[in-house]
Amino acid sequence: MKTDNYVKDLRDKSVSELDEALVAAKKELFNLRFQNATNQLDNTSRIREVRKNIARIQTVITETSAKS
Repeated sequence: MKTDNYVKDLRDKSVSELDEALVAAKKELFNLRFQNATNQLDNTSRIREVRKNIARIQTVITETSAKS
């Protein structure tokens, strides 16, 4: 599945790369919310997808920090 590959890619990254991915995802979520508020967003399901990706990134960060 698509999400399985995404999570595997996340687990291969270092903590600093995960932090960068988290910041980028949060910026994207902000921009999507802004577009939604101004009625410029066509694909509103992208907001939910990005929110789930943020949760996935945070979960992998927590897993890697618990191992160390």
